[in-house]
Amino acid sequence: MPKSAPTCDVLKPIAMASPSLPRLPARWQVANKIKFVYLQRCTTLLNLSQMKKILNEICAKYTVPQEVKALGIYPYYRPISSGQDPVVTMADGKKVLMFGSNSYLGLSDDPRLKEAAIAAIRKYGTSCSGSRFLNGTLDIHEELEAKLAKFVGKDEAVTYSTGFQVNLGVVSCLGVKGGYVFLDALDHACIIDGSRLSFSEVRKFPHNDMAVLEKKLALTPPDALKLIVVDGVYSMEGDIAPLPQIVELCKKYNASVMVDDAHGLGVIGENGSGTASHYGLTADTDLIMGTFSKSFGSLGGFIAGDKEVLNYLKHNSRSLIFSASMTPAAVAAASTALDIMINEPERREHLWKVTRHAQKAFKDNGFDTGHTQSPIIPLFVRDTIKAMKIVRMAYEQGVFITPVIAPAVPESDVLIRFALMATHTIEQVDEAVEKLTKIFKELGVIE
Repeated sequence: MPKSAPTCDVLKPIAMASPSLPRLPARWQVANKIKFVYLQRCTTLLNLSQMKKILNEICAKYTVPQEVKALGIYPYYRPISSGQDPVVTMADGKKVLMFGSNSYLGLSDDPRLKEAAIAAIRKYGTSCSGSRFLNGTLDIHEELEAKLAKFVGKDEAVTYSTGFQVNLGVVSCLGVKGGYVFLDALDHACIIDGSRLSFSEVRKFPHNDMAVLEKKLALTPPDALKLIVVDGVYSMEGDIAPLPQIVELCKKYNASVMVDDAHGLGVIGENGSGTASHYGLTADTDLIMGTFSKSFGSLGGFIAGDKEVLNYLKHNSRSLIFSASMTPAAVAAASTALDIMINEPERREHLWKVTRHAQKAFKDNGFDTGHTQSPIIPLFVRDTIKAMKIVRMAYEQGVFITPVIAPAVPESDVLIRFALMATHTIEQVDEAVEKLTKIFKELGVIE
């Protein structure tokens, strides 16, 4: 092409690839430019269309929910149109006994929490419209954090928008390069996800197996960061972590321990202050995590520990810094729940009364309840289809329960999760046990 011929930038690739092309009139060059850009956009749209097709094809291969629905035993996303009380009203108007809730102290529908939430909305609005790091810190956030730190016996605490975000942000942040994170095989999914985002090497040990944990600790450099993360009360099996043995291993191998007490707070320990308090090991427990969606009847979570660690987390934990803060209503509800938790020990006492009654009733009727030590009672079925059938049959008879299947637990440990609340009565427990006993026998799970 002659040097005097003007060329458009978009035509340069064509000119370079085809040097013998004749010179084009200026108006043709403009037309070709438009055509070239149009073709580029068409190609981009085609690629996006192909990508969408591939995405849809991959997702379309997942048909398990449809297959279960076809069997009439799909147990998820059942809409409720009332508060989380011992008896709930379903969207279709059906009333059922609720034994699938995490509201251990029965505070989710407490009028005092509702009024506190309403008052907070009137004063602060419905949202903080930003992260804690920037414009999303309210005075009530800091007030709640001070109360929480005192409650669990630590220097400081900081709140996150959800409990999931606490574990995701803390474990990923503290799992530094060259360090090691040790996880119990039954740790909650958010702990596992946090470890995947960390730069530390992850070492899993069988559930509550201290011998294997010690072997893995012994293989790590003595000066490396070692963080052991466990549930305080395990959310599906209901047993409590052997914290005394874990603390001894921490001292022996210069490790730190973090306890996820989502299901322990409000249930065990002094005034319901959790697993570390339950064992008298608050000072030896480096980090205590909690969530507000269980005993606190709200939404959100927190981490408590030494001020140096909390300072580091406040300025490095991504799920805290880059996420909107807890809403005013959630903060006020959680703060009010904490006051009730401390001032009304009779709630926790009744929770344990109905818990012990239910544990004994199930065992007397031949159920396998594992090693539960809490208001979470696993009823082992060890068969996914049967577990889903049990949920459906129980619902038809007026009892709301939930199945726990793989990957939440191994296929061999599929179970029905039966959870108690402080607002349940002995009569309601007896009714549920009687109905579930008949169902389990009908399906051949128990004799």
